[in-house]
Amino acid sequence: MMDEIDKKILNILQKEFPLEEQPFLIVGKRCGISENETIIRVKKMKEEGIIRRIGAVFDGKKLGRVSTLCAARVPEEKIDNFVQIVNANRNVTHNYRRDNEYNIWFTVNAPTDKELKAFLKEVKEKTGVTDILDMRAATTFKIDASFDV
Repeated sequence: MMDEIDKKILNILQKEFPLEEQPFLIVGKRCGISENETIIRVKKMKEEGIIRRIGAVFDGKKLGRVSTLCAARVPEEKIDNFVQIVNANRNVTHNYRRDNEYNIWFTVNAPTDKELKAFLKEVKEKTGVTDILDMRAATTFKIDASFDV
């Protein structure tokens, strides 16, 4: 069970992680606890699955990368193979099944548009699934995926 200190730690980790030599010392001071206790609490929350990972979020577009959301119409008997081939690419960030005519959705990013198109072409060739919608964002909206706890 999380207490108020755990909640404060989570809020700091999400929005204000200190880029310092001893970040957990700073987080701990802000929460009124030691660096060691902060680390113990963070490890416990990670073990419990409350924290999945601690890492940076990059703006791929500013880094020159391209990305798209794809929706594929995959026959039931081809789903396992299709998903395996899509997931084998390290540039695929999400892949999920939907109860829809377009039943497999995935996001992919790549260093260049040429590489992204080549990946989609390869998926079609290897799987025989050719009905894949390439839905690139026309407008980017900043969504804050942090949660005030």
